[in-house]
Amino acid sequence: MNTAQAGRFRRHSRQRGRRSGNRLWRKWAASGALVWVALAAAGEGELDPRGGQFIGFTRFGAFAESVGALPAEKVLTSPEIAARIHWDELVASWNVELSDGAYLKVEARALYPRRATKYYTMGLYSGNPSRHPRQSVRHQADADGDVATDTLILKEPCRRVQVRLTLGSDDAKPAGLKFLGLCLTDSQATPPPLPSNRTAWGKTVPVPERSQMAYSNGVVLCSAATVSMLMSFWSRTLGRPELDVDVPEIANAVYDPVWQGTGNWPFNTAYAGSYPGLRAYVTRLTDLAELEDWLAEGLPVGLSVCLNRLRGRKGPPSGHLVVCVGFTRDGDPVINDPGTRQSVRKVLPRKNVISAWAWSKNTVYLIYPENAKPPEDRFGHWDSPASRQRTPLGP
Repeated sequence: MNTAQAGRFRRHSRQRGRRSGNRLWRKWAASGALVWVALAAAGEGELDPRGGQFIGFTRFGAFAESVGALPAEKVLTSPEIAARIHWDELVASWNVELSDGAYLKVEARALYPRRATKYYTMGLYSGNPSRHPRQSVRHQADADGDVATDTLILKEPCRRVQVRLTLGSDDAKPAGLKFLGLCLTDSQATPPPLPSNRTAWGKTVPVPERSQMAYSNGVVLCSAATVSMLMSFWSRTLGRPELDVDVPEIANAVYDPVWQGTGNWPFNTAYAGSYPGLRAYVTRLTDLAELEDWLAEGLPVGLSVCLNRLRGRKGPPSGHLVVCVGFTRDGDPVINDPGTRQSVRKVLPRKNVISAWAWSKNTVYLIYPENAKPPEDRFGHWDSPASRQRTPLGP
């Protein structure tokens, strides 16, 4: 992949943060304000977050609404969100229906006990980039942190977060916000390995194979090809031909002119999630066993990996996207790797996939129907009843 993507992976490799705690959070009303009270885990369903937490929203009634700076623009500001971990990295995802003139700005800030950081822009997104920007934002670095394309990286870990959404439109149809996801990571966490979920071994999901190398600029289309494969799988499964979208069309829709590529993680899931009935977001798992949980349920997963490590080669970081479609009877991952002209489906050594995936802190694209039942979420790492019960805000 290109040097910009390699640079992002290098920045993500910086180690900061503190240990995460085992706590639950409950909404509490006091003096007319929303306060989030931490409840001791004892007797309340103790949870080990394993250094990560996912917070998903499908309703936004708890967000404060205000008038934006422009006509027909509104701002939704979340209450303070108390996380279960000391996080130092945040990736935001969104699913929104946008007309040609509608747009969305996503911002997030960290809240320390005595102060708040500025709001960092996590992405500018629109229905038509010729009318409103669809891009990441550079040069946000300050004493507290920076945004590396799609990831807020703090210099000191934090326990609370707040998000702000600006929605606007210069035509008659406003933006339709369907979903917001926050993936929080403690980059210092080193949880012990989980036992393998062997029910996934010997299973392969029939995800169509697509090669990014079939196109003139294919060397930079791995993310779009990954999304195309995942969507085409659901096209066939659901009998919805409109979901079978070819790689160039997706690449054009997710291109980030600031990053100068198609690998902006939330832009890719936002494209898939713009289709009715689909949910798509970025999150991080902490172990191959959690990936096995998804494949055991017949749900393929996009993986952000280091290509050199995936192929067992030495060399610099090389960002790449692939689809995990199953496991052999011996537990080796079966991968749809779009970075080859032939034999897109490959069986790769388990150790290679573990090493390659760890380079992105086990980042995944989860794309599936809204009414699908995800696997049991033991640690609060994806949108699920468990994660919504264990977070301070939820639908």
